[in-house]
Amino acid sequence: NSLRGGYYYHIEKGNSFIAGGFWGPNAADIKHIRQQISADPEGLKSILDQKSIKNTFGGLVGNQLKTAPRGFDIDDPAIDLLRYKQLILTRYFDDKEVLKVNFHQEVVKSFGKMRPFLDYMTDILTTDLNGELL
Repeated sequence: NSLRGGYYYHIEKGNSFIAGGFWGPNAADIKHIRQQISADPEGLKSILDQKSIKNTFGGLVGNQLKTAPRGFDIDDPAIDLLRYKQLILTRYFDDKEVLKVNFHQEVVKSFGKMRPFLDYMTDILTTDLNGELL
């Protein structure tokens, strides 16, 4: 498996944050992600429901479609996840946090908490719907 997803950090007065995930997945990847999520929505939901994910990032963010993506039913049990065009976890920091001596350690710790999400996404992007390596 090659690791998938990316990390991002942004330092700006009044607007500092870290993020990770899939900002601009290509058409083939987003289709595959959606197929995998539709086949087993509980996999991603269980990751996003983890206490460390919720407490650190709140939840998944990113641009979304207003309706069902092409090829998916509006009544799909995972439609709330399938609408995402980007799949990103984000944590904001206020200016005081950014200026703390241990800020870099907090960033590393937060990126570490993101790993289950990125590992899950790597797994689904490197396997077919039967779980076989692509």
